[in-house]
Amino acid sequence: MVEHDALSATREAYDDAAPTYAQQFRDTLRDRPLDRAILGAFAEAVRASGDGQVADLGCGPGHITAYLDELGLAAFGVDASPAMIKLARQAYPGLRFDVGSMAALNIADGALSGVLSRWSIIHTPPQELPAILAEFHRVLAPAGHLLLAFSASEDPSHPTQVFDHAVALAYRWSPDHLAAMLRESGLVEVARMVREPQPTDRRQFKEVHLLARKA
Repeated sequence: MVEHDALSATREAYDDAAPTYAQQFRDTLRDRPLDRAILGAFAEAVRASGDGQVADLGCGPGHITAYLDELGLAAFGVDASPAMIKLARQAYPGLRFDVGSMAALNIADGALSGVLSRWSIIHTPPQELPAILAEFHRVLAPAGHLLLAFSASEDPSHPTQVFDHAVALAYRWSPDHLAAMLRESGLVEVARMVREPQPTDRRQFKEVHLLARKA
């Protein structure tokens, strides 16, 4: 099967950027108390709904997967970039990390209590996102939870906005539009957190976390 050009290009770009990326974002949660809070809420929701395995999809160098492990979740990471997975395995040898695509996960139906997708959908072309959300729904057990993080678009008349990401072409999303797409995929919004950009942020984009539950 021929891979989509966007996935192939994104994987190659992250392979090239992996060492720099890992160094830059290794301590990313240290100065982000709101991010830690929503991850903690996600962990509690997962434990309440079955406390099974949790997949960190688009895990990069594994630092967030390791944080989920610290929160007591049975977490493992998946990323399309072999270079990222190699770094994750080196940094966290006690955790599981797999090379894989969000569009075709090697995970059984209903096997997961939780899915984390933290800025991993931003490189997905809009026409391909419904299939990704359907895959999230497929691998989640009934009442399982999804935590989705992304950069918000500013114009509600345009569900998506392209921006020049440092690594690969990326998209911002209207939170309401994405929440509607989740509903269409059988995932019901439970809560959302919107973080306003800080003066020191390189890009002045709102950051959104959507917490959803499989109906």
